[in-house]
Amino acid sequence: MVTQFMDLFNDPFFIGFNRDLARLNNIHREAINESYPPYDVLQHDNDEYVVTLAVAGFSKEDISVQVDNGTLVVKGERKDITESVPKQVVHKGIAARKFTRTFALSEYMEVTNASLENGLLNIFLERIVPEEKKPRTIKIK
Repeated sequence: MVTQFMDLFNDPFFIGFNRDLARLNNIHREAINESYPPYDVLQHDNDEYVVTLAVAGFSKEDISVQVDNGTLVVKGERKDITESVPKQVVHKGIAARKFTRTFALSEYMEVTNASLENGLLNIFLERIVPEEKKPRTIKIK
């Protein structure tokens, strides 16, 4: 199914989409290989979304949220925690490995806020269409 969808953009009708298609392909290929941390994407309405990542054990300083060329990039890397961990660990089950999660954003999607609470990183996104790009009525003279 994905191949049929991608072949659609090879049609000569779609002019100049090859860069966008390549970007989406790269993000998709990376995303299917990522499994950590788990995340949810919630849609509040047509223009507002929240991406929630489970990042237990990470502090605000350990996480970066960036938007680069239409791609939301969330990275996490815990600082050296050996000082705070007892010398003799009986069981270590909470993941502390570094991660990178990427999400493709559609046109005019902007990160409006991010918060970290109870081990959950919430990233708020909103489609903000500039006035000059919104539909308008042309007065006929």
